[in-house]
Amino acid sequence: MSTDAAAGPGGRRTLRAPAWKRRRRPLLPQQWRRPMAIVGIVVIVFWLVIAVLAPLVAPYDPLAQEFARLAPPSAAHWFGTDVLGRDVLSRTLYGSRISLPLSLILVLASMVIGSVVGAIAGYFGRVVDEVIMRIADLVFAFPTIILAMIVAASLGPSLLNAVIALLVVSWPSYARVMRSLVLSARGQEYVVAGRLLGAGTVRSLGRDILPNVAAPVLVLATLDFGNAILLLSGLSFLGLGAVPPTPEWGAMVSDGVQQFSSWWLAAFPGLAIFTVVVAFNFVGDALRDALDPRTAEAVSEVSV
Repeated sequence: MSTDAAAGPGGRRTLRAPAWKRRRRPLLPQQWRRPMAIVGIVVIVFWLVIAVLAPLVAPYDPLAQEFARLAPPSAAHWFGTDVLGRDVLSRTLYGSRISLPLSLILVLASMVIGSVVGAIAGYFGRVVDEVIMRIADLVFAFPTIILAMIVAASLGPSLLNAVIALLVVSWPSYARVMRSLVLSARGQEYVVAGRLLGAGTVRSLGRDILPNVAAPVLVLATLDFGNAILLLSGLSFLGLGAVPPTPEWGAMVSDGVQQFSSWWLAAFPGLAIFTVVVAFNFVGDALRDALDPRTAEAVSEVSV
């Protein structure tokens, strides 16, 4: 059996294991190879594929009222039918085309608005900081779902108004996180050196500060995605979001509550909400561990 020879200290030749026996570096970091992270990624990919291919994989038209009413799960209707004779499986699959994109839009809009406002507050400070943070405190003074209900009720029941209402109550959390990060970063030497070299406000924020503080905000957005789905479904459950006959998960759960003896009406849409929320929490935890060097080092030590 041959081994590779390499020159060691003092010109001496040492033997090392052949190349095929050397330990290969894993393709994925340790944080993404944990079971919870893998489960979260698989579930998210599954629902994304369902959202794209729902017209192809759904067995029936989600709005068709041509079947027996309140039929329990069977071979013909795996998830049963609702009070109007519509196939619950088809409506659940089509519901992913509403809940997932709207939640993504809500999280992205909240992250962008909150990050910009928080960066401005943290960079300029003084009066600007006080005004912005007092507005954020005013939003935080109300329970999130109560304030969202008030805004949605004043605008009228619709999915667009529900997203706007949740956007009003979601941006302050990103603003606070970004403000604290900018406050700690603006005094760093590389930021001060950039300003001394003539960098303007926009360039200092965009090139020196934001790239170095984006990781915690990205982790918050990933963890907040599940919360966005819950809040959006909650407004639809209360009649302030999706308008019938739109197949939305929260509205489907609300219909199931009214027919409590027909357990499948609320069980399967609720299970869809549960799986998506848990999956994004798993992925958010893995992303946090991957972007935090201290946590990543601790995870590596434990795995060894």
